[in-house]
Amino acid sequence: MQHYCKNLIFAPCMNIKMNWDGFGIATSLACAIHCAVLPLLATSLPLFGINIIHNLFFEWGMIAIAFVVGVYSLMHGYIKHHRSYIPVLVFMIGFLLLVTKQFFHEYESFLLIPAVILIIGAHYQNYRFCHRSKCSSPHHQH
Repeated sequence: MQHYCKNLIFAPCMNIKMNWDGFGIATSLACAIHCAVLPLLATSLPLFGINIIHNLFFEWGMIAIAFVVGVYSLMHGYIKHHRSYIPVLVFMIGFLLLVTKQFFHEYESFLLIPAVILIIGAHYQNYRFCHRSKCSSPHHQH
């Protein structure tokens, strides 16, 4: 028998299970790929009318996504599962480096690489801590 939502007539409920640490790692990798690969394609992008290299809206949008996903995922892990500040502190350092690169363009590569490594490392550590705590949340089940 299919379960239906109370507010929607004949619409089945969606039980979406999201691994927020996995999503955080994916968005951080997408940001790193954007920053590493796009400069290589810079000469051909204007031919197609595309300009996302150093596009402030795109750059700050990616940073905002990394922040929202990171804060939600890491706070969920901290509050509900492991009570360890380590992933939160590692994420904060990585995120500060990510924001700092926006203001010091001459050091962008030197700031971006450790920022991405720290952010991905924070998500991975959070994921491991959540699994170690005998987590039963649908966010971390596989």
